[in-house]
Amino acid sequence: MKKHLYLIMLSSLLAITANAKAAEEAKPVEKSPWKSSVELGFIRTTGNTETQTTALKADVVYEVDKWRHTGHAEGFGQQSKDDVTNENVVSAERYEISGKSDYKFTPRDYAFGLVKFKKDRFSGFEYEDTVALGYGNKAIKQDNMELDLEIGPGARFYKPDNGGSESEALLVLAANYWWAITGNSKFTQVFNFDIGEVYTDSKSVTGIQANINKTLALKFTYTLRHKSEVPDPATTENTDTELAMTLVYNF
Repeated sequence: MKKHLYLIMLSSLLAITANAKAAEEAKPVEKSPWKSSVELGFIRTTGNTETQTTALKADVVYEVDKWRHTGHAEGFGQQSKDDVTNENVVSAERYEISGKSDYKFTPRDYAFGLVKFKKDRFSGFEYEDTVALGYGNKAIKQDNMELDLEIGPGARFYKPDNGGSESEALLVLAANYWWAITGNSKFTQVFNFDIGEVYTDSKSVTGIQANINKTLALKFTYTLRHKSEVPDPATTENTDTELAMTLVYNF
């Protein structure tokens, strides 16, 4: 009698477990409003030329209902050995932090607010900060491709090296495009133009990303930065370019 009772209890327990598991699997998985990624690149050369280059980027997106908030931070540094003193000296150092909020009126139209802080030690400027408001439109919205176009007024606060603090009005233009070439590869193109009364700051970032697995990817980017005017043309170039390979961790 006890044996039959144990069998009935065991069968009931297995049935309850199976039903609970089936209900759990049938329950739709809620999409997280958070999306984050971190990029890291490191290059070290020795021998005739000794350099050490480090690049770090972090992005976070929080999207719910009509709001989308994005944050971005990046740092880039390079050290090289001086031929005279035989000591490592900093030859490049750049930091940038930005925050942006979008409010969607329709699936394609939105308003945005942007705050950006930038410091490039070898650009001729001690700092360059930007605030802007504007209108954005999702000109292309497909399963494997999107294009956002933005325009709006803003202001720039900056300080040239060995100079005083300055400010000027801006017209901000931006384009953000991505195309999922395959299920494991993506092409990206970003344009930013801060058109000011004194100078125009332009930036283009072209990227190709190949997924290694669900969380890791390898990314190649070509970045071009251009300023129409620099404080000291004799010592500072108007255009900087950067070719980078980074490892991306998505979570």
